[in-house]
Amino acid sequence: MEYDIHTLLDSATLFTTLWVIYTIRFKLRSSYMEDKDNFALYYVVIPCALLSLFIHPTTGHHIINRISWAFCVYLEAVSVLPQLRVMQNTKIIEPFTAHYVFALGVARFLSCAHWVLQVLDTRGRLLTALGYGLWPSMVLLSEIVQTFILADFCYYYIKSIFGGQLVLRLPSGVV
Repeated sequence: MEYDIHTLLDSATLFTTLWVIYTIRFKLRSSYMEDKDNFALYYVVIPCALLSLFIHPTTGHHIINRISWAFCVYLEAVSVLPQLRVMQNTKIIEPFTAHYVFALGVARFLSCAHWVLQVLDTRGRLLTALGYGLWPSMVLLSEIVQTFILADFCYYYIKSIFGGQLVLRLPSGVV
């Protein structure tokens, strides 16, 4: 039953993400600031791809599936960096975008807390269920990296909200 729920949620996330990409790409094209989007994607894609070739699960699945799984885990950890770079370049973040990225940060924190609780609840057996070698540690490290990337943004978001500012202004050193 648990796998059915995860499959349903993952499918819903995939379709929602595809809808958002379609909407941004075609319906909201005029709002795209190409001059502010200067983050080369190969800075995140190539290291994630190389890392997934060397550190991936040691399960009984086909090697392509294991490498793809690892690539997705690593890429998800750093996938928000291009958006944060655009926000850093614009210096001012619209409230809706700030709320969205803050919600991502809260979701990431809860996911990381879930991982920690699962490891504690299973007394570490979860780590061996993920496989052997460096893979279990890299999964947890990826969760922590993504959490800290978003925690930096969340800090400035909360500081802005408590300061009474509706529009978030990022300092130049963020990201």
